[in-house]
Amino acid sequence: MRRVVFEARADWQAQVERLGFAFHTIDGATYWDERTAYAFTLEEIERDIEAPTEAIEQLCFAFIEKAIDDDAVLTRLAIPDAQWAFIRESWQRGERNLYGRLDLAYDGRGPAKLLEYNADTPTALFESSVVQWDWLERAMANGSLPAGCDQFNSLHERLIAALAGLRAPSPYRLHLACVQESAEDKGTVDYLLDCAKQAGLDARFTFIEEIGLLSDGRFCDGSNVPIETLFKLYPWEWLFRERYASALAGSRCQFIEPPWKSLLSNKGLLACLWEMEPGHPNLLPAFFEGDPRCESLSPRRVRKPLYSREGANITLLERGKVLDSDDGPYGAEGFILQDAATNLFQSDGNYAVIGSWLVASQACGLCIREDTTPITKNTSRFLPHYIEP
Repeated sequence: MRRVVFEARADWQAQVERLGFAFHTIDGATYWDERTAYAFTLEEIERDIEAPTEAIEQLCFAFIEKAIDDDAVLTRLAIPDAQWAFIRESWQRGERNLYGRLDLAYDGRGPAKLLEYNADTPTALFESSVVQWDWLERAMANGSLPAGCDQFNSLHERLIAALAGLRAPSPYRLHLACVQESAEDKGTVDYLLDCAKQAGLDARFTFIEEIGLLSDGRFCDGSNVPIETLFKLYPWEWLFRERYASALAGSRCQFIEPPWKSLLSNKGLLACLWEMEPGHPNLLPAFFEGDPRCESLSPRRVRKPLYSREGANITLLERGKVLDSDDGPYGAEGFILQDAATNLFQSDGNYAVIGSWLVASQACGLCIREDTTPITKNTSRFLPHYIEP
């Protein structure tokens, strides 16, 4: 694994915009950054990223099997008790998941370590699937990269196949939703909408704010069309606290991601996995804040809210001193403490986090987010990667 400096294409904005990538620049700062890319060997991808990703996914499933009927665990995760039966039944019915992203610390030396699991509402999907693949092909075509380079990236094909697997014998209608006024969320959902149409589904977009409740208990879009299946780029912990949360279980709606994913998108998962598998090579020691075992953590540790997005309210500490932090609205439900990863990639004052994608629980893609601080934030840059021939 190495960080390689490139010369950005003179017309890079136009090149990515022709793909439909409208949020390449956020608040005037570069988000898509092709001035640098990360090179990997095939062995690093297969041994150190792909295999551990699928192993962690299976460990997560084992955790759900144990936790789904354990009221004490659900309470520790701050899951509202009114939703416990809804979540349990979702798991027992075998409702299928679509995608997720593990954030890993990895520097090419030793096993990758799980930082967190973006199991419910991960973004950076379109740029991971389409934009960086286009960059790779054009870089080889113009001689910036040698012929024969590859990329850990079968996201597009896997997404279409997984969505096609949702089809029923009758015409299958899928609504896809996100909040208004988020270009990144809208870009992610627009991409999935296109994948769903390629999969042969009757796919329709609606904003979360437009969704209503019919008199028969079903949800509907702004045109009063009943919602049979809903992909929602909106966290379960937010839905559980909406005024219509009591209607979720009786809505006859299939949700993507399914309700059981709420157990995996919670950072309390990190403490629970460590309790299940202490010493696992791909896990970092972690405990719920207040647990006496926190004293066994290293002096350099990270404080994370149970619920958080894009680094918000995360604090990096060393012997009680704050080294880095990011503000935000989270933390009311509690925190975990996790050992700081010693194998977070660093180069030229930059820190890189590996995003390892799963579609239908199979590892199939990789993305890199880079920042000048160890905490990955919503302003962190997206960099492409390639596999050397």
